[in-house]
Amino acid sequence: MKFNRGQFLKLTALSAAFGLGGKKAISLIAGNELRAAPGTSSAPAADPKKRWGMTIEMGKCKEGCNECITACHTTHNVPDHGNPKDEVKWIWKEKKSKIFGEQVHPYAEKNGDKPFLYMCLQCDEPPCTRVCPVNATFPREDGIVMMDFHRCIGCRFCMAACPYGCRSFNFRDPRPAIKELDTSYPTRSMGVVEKCNFCNERVDKGNLPACVETCPEKVLTFGDLNDENSEIREILRTRETIQPKTELGTKPSVFYIV
Repeated sequence: MKFNRGQFLKLTALSAAFGLGGKKAISLIAGNELRAAPGTSSAPAADPKKRWGMTIEMGKCKEGCNECITACHTTHNVPDHGNPKDEVKWIWKEKKSKIFGEQVHPYAEKNGDKPFLYMCLQCDEPPCTRVCPVNATFPREDGIVMMDFHRCIGCRFCMAACPYGCRSFNFRDPRPAIKELDTSYPTRSMGVVEKCNFCNERVDKGNLPACVETCPEKVLTFGDLNDENSEIREILRTRETIQPKTELGTKPSVFYIV
């Protein structure tokens, strides 16, 4: 049985109304089982021995510098519609108090609420992947939380489940709003969710993420959390770090040095 996006969403709503899980109900209605997403053409089998992570030391970040953001968005054809309503973000700057909430104590310096770099935190226990009815978002064995743009049906369940607000939705066709098209990375269509992917397409070739490679102040450090001799493990051993909303048990792979 074949059905289009609109029919799928109607079936999901009906299944919820009758107390059935979206994925289970649709499988029953369609007469087949939904299989795990195969990933994208740029996502070969991940190394299960690795666990990729990142540290962000905002004390090194120069005010007004956005080179890492520009590099990321150019590399991944992130559209710029020129207005907050349609904004799509992979990495951006957010106020420290908005990211960490109550972790920022009330007696902190009044002018200390400076913007922090923010992106998908690549959780080890990602709630976003559990709610997707078609497995369009899924964790790789190396910890990177992926998006399959072709499989995404635009239900936005993953956006509702993400406690960090790190996913964007294409309310408009993003392609006309791409300033510099990079043909090595796929473009998206309207009605698709997207987010930071830790530059998996670069990491799989042995390269650093674009944001890490281009940062002139070395604010970002990327590496294998399972490697005791890696630079990132040395930083985590010797520096105090914080993470947002750790009480949720999502186990983010991004650590902040403040």
